[in-house]
Amino acid sequence: MQRGEEHPSASVAPILEMRGISQIFPGVRALDGVSIKLYPGEVTALIGENGAGKSTLVKILTGIYRPNEGEILIDGEVKTFASAQAAIDAGVTAIHQETVLFDELTVAENIFLGHAPRTRLGLIDWKGINLRARELMRELESDIDPTIRLRDLSIAQRHLVAIARALSVEARIVIMDEPTAALSRKEIDDLFRIVENLKRQGKAILFISHKFDELYEIAENFVVFRDGKAVGHGRLQETAQDDIVRLMVGRDVSDVFPKTEVKIGAPLLSVKNYCHPTEFRDISFELRKGEILGIYGLIGAGRSELCQSLFGVTKPSSGTLTLDGQEIAIRSPNDAIGAGIVYVPEERGRHGLALPMPIFQNMSLPSLRRTSRSGFLKAANELSLARKYAERLDLRAAALSVPVGTLSGGNQQKVVIGKWLATQPKVIILDEPTKGIDIGSKAAVHGFISELAAEGLSIIMVSSELPEILGMSDRVMVMREGLQAGIFARDGLSAEVLVRAATGNA
Repeated sequence: MQRGEEHPSASVAPILEMRGISQIFPGVRALDGVSIKLYPGEVTALIGENGAGKSTLVKILTGIYRPNEGEILIDGEVKTFASAQAAIDAGVTAIHQETVLFDELTVAENIFLGHAPRTRLGLIDWKGINLRARELMRELESDIDPTIRLRDLSIAQRHLVAIARALSVEARIVIMDEPTAALSRKEIDDLFRIVENLKRQGKAILFISHKFDELYEIAENFVVFRDGKAVGHGRLQETAQDDIVRLMVGRDVSDVFPKTEVKIGAPLLSVKNYCHPTEFRDISFELRKGEILGIYGLIGAGRSELCQSLFGVTKPSSGTLTLDGQEIAIRSPNDAIGAGIVYVPEERGRHGLALPMPIFQNMSLPSLRRTSRSGFLKAANELSLARKYAERLDLRAAALSVPVGTLSGGNQQKVVIGKWLATQPKVIILDEPTKGIDIGSKAAVHGFISELAAEGLSIIMVSSELPEILGMSDRVMVMREGLQAGIFARDGLSAEVLVRAATGNA
């Protein structure tokens, strides 16, 4: 890998250059003398674990923070962003994972909020706004009506509106922060076509993602951050993924999937002819003690819907569940928890955690009977329970009393897993367990999943990431359009086999 390598064409000057940027908060040096260059018509991938300093850099570029040290140059001229508007005026805009838009405003109003064109009398030019918004959507190959309210759009369409907003201010530097996290593969392909169009227009793009396959597909350059420092950069296609991982974590990561081979026990959970009125039908499988059963499929295959039904979120129309040799009926999550089946949802922030509440209260929520006495909660009991599982999961937090929403994605996931382990389950269902977390945290979560299986816990793991499915599963069930497309043993299993089954091209 080339470290410190300049752009291969010496004649190409960067649009944006950040030199020696440092950002210091009380007791924390979030960025330590980092430098980065963005070139016209190219995507630069910003890579790093959670807490590496990526978000801080974005906030500096968008005028939210002013750096303590260093300088920002655009076209060789030093710029100071005293506000977010100053960054926009300088041609910098950002598209975040959670798009900052307003549901009750129209598409056009969201696009031109804060910089609406005016008539000669100083009034907002509503006709001009709608006309220009329609032109911008056409540039993005979209027929979204600019007069409809944002609340009526899908997540992918909201991303398009955010991109149109970026184009409306004639931005030359576009920051995309985890833009594909909530998109299907087709929507990602559509977004990448837009990115290619932005590149053809000569815009410089900073692209932040944890997904290496996406980065290698769309980016020319990369910069790796670790602990607030820029530890490597170069041309992405000339650099092996293992080298980038090594830079990210500061050590060799020869196995991101530290699966422990364990002796699989007798069948524990049996699912037979399980059907839902609209989401899936005729699902049958067995889950053994100590087994990790992976579930793979494309978006809309019915994977999450099946897991939610097993947990009692939705009711099946037919089929049977047998646990430990006894048929059970799961009518609600409370029934599932009582039977020993728990569920870690894909959207942990929305469905798995109470973000404003402290860590110890989140961990004790499903176990209130154990932490209360005579109908009154005992904070000491809650803290004791939370401390036990925080230590077991190596939870990184200043204190168990801090709001869980202040934690990184990886540590939030540990809290969700910890609260369910506290109920002492027999079966744990993990829906996209490493979604949106960095590679170091992924390895930690994978290691803990292996430990749980080795202790005899039975695990169902839904994942859209083929390396995760192949690396962690003892067997893999593939779903396609609500149906079971096959169950495959681990030995000799390949990504090609799974993709063929998931797409119907077997």
